[in-house]
Amino acid sequence: MLFNSLSFLVFLPIVVLLYYLIAPKYRWLLIFIASCYFYMAFVPEYILILFFLILVDYFAAILIERNQGHKRKLFLIASLTCNILLLFFFKYFNFANQNLEAFGSLFSLHIKPSHLNIILPIGLSFHTFQSMGYTIEVYRGKQRAEKHLGYFANYVLFFPQMVAGPIERFQTLGNALKAEHRPLLENFKSGLRLILFGLFIKMVIADNLAPHVNLIYDAPLQHSGAEVLMAIIFFSFQIYADFFGYSTIALGSAKLLGIDIMDNFKTPYLSKSISEFWSRWHISLSTWFRDYVYITLGGNKVSLPKWTFNILVVFAISGLWHGASWTFVVWGLLHGLLRVMESYFSKLFNFKAKDKWNIISVFLTLKTFALCALIWVFFRAESFAKAMDIFSALTHNPFFGLKWHELAFPLLLILIMIIWDMALYTKRFDHFMDEHKAPVRWLIYSGLLFLLLAMAGTQKFNFIYFQF
Repeated sequence: MLFNSLSFLVFLPIVVLLYYLIAPKYRWLLIFIASCYFYMAFVPEYILILFFLILVDYFAAILIERNQGHKRKLFLIASLTCNILLLFFFKYFNFANQNLEAFGSLFSLHIKPSHLNIILPIGLSFHTFQSMGYTIEVYRGKQRAEKHLGYFANYVLFFPQMVAGPIERFQTLGNALKAEHRPLLENFKSGLRLILFGLFIKMVIADNLAPHVNLIYDAPLQHSGAEVLMAIIFFSFQIYADFFGYSTIALGSAKLLGIDIMDNFKTPYLSKSISEFWSRWHISLSTWFRDYVYITLGGNKVSLPKWTFNILVVFAISGLWHGASWTFVVWGLLHGLLRVMESYFSKLFNFKAKDKWNIISVFLTLKTFALCALIWVFFRAESFAKAMDIFSALTHNPFFGLKWHELAFPLLLILIMIIWDMALYTKRFDHFMDEHKAPVRWLIYSGLLFLLLAMAGTQKFNFIYFQF
């Protein structure tokens, strides 16, 4: 079930109404049933995979808590192994076999591994990471093992964020799902505001940029360098609006139930550096890698060469998490290299970007966006060959053929997105609306609703991060 579908606009009010009508002690069952129904709208039988994941980590956490010494570690390893093997089987099995076959061909070995014709379960990377984070926290003694199987199942399955995050911690989401929530007007106002804004960002901004991006990326060598450059810029805003839109709708949907989930985006394209970008982009994933991979490797409490290695490993794994392709690994490594270079140069010249906006801040922001936009090519391209075609078209094709009458609309959308980002630089949309009087608020609501009805893309595009 998609957030931008009519079925969800019927499903959500029914769930919210029933949630507040039934006794609090039965609400976990409603959330469980609703979440299962929501997920089964995609591929029904894949719910069994999530049930397996839930049972493994539920019992593993209890066993970790009950035991001491090496037994605790063995149960943790068993839990993590099950999660990683499950993810590997569905997401990386064919990728590993393709690389094994290519490696064998280097030595004239004719390796023909089997190929699985299976569909990746929606949001499996998010589920496994969220569940692994829970067992790690129990092992570290920062979280008590949840004894109620239903509450733990809801932590993994919670429908607003189950397929594309944010990746929540049990300390926040798990406890929020167990709390008794009353129907508060403030929650309804914030929730509906966020849903409206998220739908606008997704259906008006992202979905109208998508056709222009697809046209160029499908055949880049048939277009001029200027057109390819526009496609690179358009995709940068498309993926941001698409994922930001999803995350905002997720925030709003959870808020209607009185549950707060974390902000996953904080105007990342207004960042002055790559490190700041990653503190504002996909925050739940960045903090997950920080807490469970980067710090485990030693973090920044190591020598400079080891710190460089840690950064590159974390970003490479982050790239691979996004997809079973070397293009994603390169995308991650390039971000890692830029992060390392920024650190070296800032120490060498004793430079630190100021919080205040000035001409230098604008230059640094444009620099960061330009680097991110170029690296997005590896994320969007279907293969290295396609990525090289994009860069080749940029540098070798003559810069002509721009049809400004066709570009006016997507450029207007990007301008709207930039204006909104500037307005929301230090606050979330629902909090931003609280700062304005009723006439201004209703003018904005009316404007967003009108644009949503009038300019929503004629084609329906799935959320990009559903594939992860």
